[in-house]
Amino acid sequence: MIEIGGQIYALSDPAVLAVIGGAGLALLIVALLIVAARAAGRSARAAEPLAQQLSHLGHRVQHLSDGQQQLAGGLTHVSEAQAASQANMLTLMEQRLAEVSAKMNDNLAGSATRTARSLGELQQRLETIDKAQRNIEKLSGDVLSLQDILSNKQTRGAFGEIQLNDIVEKALPRDSYALQATLSNGKRADCLIHLPNPPGPIVIDAKFPLEAYERLRKAGDDRALNEAAKELRASVKTHIKAISDKYILDGETADGALMFLPSEAVYAELHANFPELVREGFAARVWIVSPTTCMATLNTMRAILKDARMREQAGAIRKTLKQLHRDVELVVERVNKLHTHFNQARGDLEGIGTAAERAGKRAARLDNFDFEELEPAAEAQVVALRSSSDGA
Repeated sequence: MIEIGGQIYALSDPAVLAVIGGAGLALLIVALLIVAARAAGRSARAAEPLAQQLSHLGHRVQHLSDGQQQLAGGLTHVSEAQAASQANMLTLMEQRLAEVSAKMNDNLAGSATRTARSLGELQQRLETIDKAQRNIEKLSGDVLSLQDILSNKQTRGAFGEIQLNDIVEKALPRDSYALQATLSNGKRADCLIHLPNPPGPIVIDAKFPLEAYERLRKAGDDRALNEAAKELRASVKTHIKAISDKYILDGETADGALMFLPSEAVYAELHANFPELVREGFAARVWIVSPTTCMATLNTMRAILKDARMREQAGAIRKTLKQLHRDVELVVERVNKLHTHFNQARGDLEGIGTAAERAGKRAARLDNFDFEELEPAAEAQVVALRSSSDGA
């Protein structure tokens, strides 16, 4: 690196190399001049051509010096242009850096806002997911509890009875049924509906063939499916026979009974794939009902109870109607009497009005009578009274 006129140039710069080359040539010329001067003393004749050459070399050196000056001026111009270009480039770079920094700040601010909003939404979603997770855990606990209930025959029977009781309580009046009623044969029915004769009291018994249905639903091959179907048929037939034997009593209950299945799925499975079981129930006068069909059946029974109670009250209704008819007749008689009284009162009022009118007319004549015109005649008709002494 060299410094010329306050400007720093690199040694690898072509212009600097050219200047160095010119300076080296000038030194070479000077050396040749020194050699020529020494040779001048040896031969004067040889000095003349040498002088000419030296003169020529001097001109060449002058040209080189002029070129060097022009080169220095060009280098100065180039350095100034380069400095101005560097200054402009620095200014432009500073502006671009400021713009980029401002954009980065804006982008960072917007990103921070969006990130904060996204984090807030994420927090809300996490809270929703956490709440749903708690609900799922609670539901899982409830499902496990329901599985525990259904896995035990005794608790499963209680579950069916509770569901049956809830349906009956919603559909019928409280005095039209009895829960856990004991019949004359000592058997206890889950529910006894007090229907009038016919058909008479009818029993509803809750049954839940869950094990056979679960095996049927989980059967993985034809063999397991056939075995599960066979078990379900046997279970339902056993329930039908038990209800028919225990809860259909001549002279005490109706000639049929209801088997309540507390599962719509089991009921649909029987009607879809085991219609022979339904027909067998009909033959044994045991009608299979689900929660939905049981509610519809109970509503029909409610209409029957309402009709029977209305028939029971028909005599009282007729008696009440007779009493109401007699009351109406009495009212008519009293209205007639009151009408007679009104006619008499109207006649009395008309007589009073007529008498008042005559009295008014007489009062008017008295008011218009002239007493002054009658005074002389009245005096002429006056008779003088004699004393007692004249009469004697």
